[in-house]
Amino acid sequence: MDKKKITAALAAVAMVMKTQEEALLSSAPVIPEPEAPILTQPAARPFNVWGVSGRQTHMQANAMMQLRMFK
Repeated sequence: MDKKKITAALAAVAMVMKTQEEALLSSAPVIPEPEAPILTQPAARPFNVWGVSGRQTHMQANAMMQLRMFK
């Protein structure tokens, strides 16, 4: 197919999807957001994947040194 035809087809599909989305948004009822709950305790610290990964790497390196795998 010609590049111009492909571009035109993709633009037409994008336009149809955009108009359908706008129609859905304009006809949807507005739902108020609920109020945020009042927290009595401070939030827990998030799980740090990078920190755990680094610690595991150091522990593995120490185990290798203890097993004398490096010369």
